[in-house]
Amino acid sequence: MKELIFKNWESIWHIAFCSVLAYLVLFVFIRISGKRTLAKLTAFDFVVTVTLGSTLSSMILAKVTLAEGAVALVLIIALQYLLAWSAMKSKTLEKVINSTPTMVFYRGQFLEEAMQKEVLTKEEIYAEIRKYRMLDVDQVEAVVMELNGELTVIKKAPQVTRSSLKDVLTSAS
Repeated sequence: MKELIFKNWESIWHIAFCSVLAYLVLFVFIRISGKRTLAKLTAFDFVVTVTLGSTLSSMILAKVTLAEGAVALVLIIALQYLLAWSAMKSKTLEKVINSTPTMVFYRGQFLEEAMQKEVLTKEEIYAEIRKYRMLDVDQVEAVVMELNGELTVIKKAPQVTRSSLKDVLTSAS
């Protein structure tokens, strides 16, 4: 029972040393891999993040050596980069890796089929509209569920008429 709380000072120092080194190794690799690794998570990015966290945990707890963990981190980040680059070059692969945005509200109408597909309620859409400080749904052109699961509210543009355009152009001169 005592070993569940404290084994020895050598193991404590070993974990402390591995934690610092593993953290620094991950930090360097994340900086090298670029901003995408830190972007808002798509399903693809989530898998990478969980895998990185699991690998870091194994490194910190000395379940693998630091060298083995570093190789795993490099491979995970390299695979993420390779798949992201491949998705950028191939529309087919991009559809496999990333989902597509889904319009769930358009010009005053809830798109029920899309809402069912994305498992969204009207209340969730209304809540997002309120976050954008719009109190009237007539101000909303559309609501879109993005690749990372966030909702984007698109405000209606003011109607441009020939006379309003002429007014803007003549007042500018």
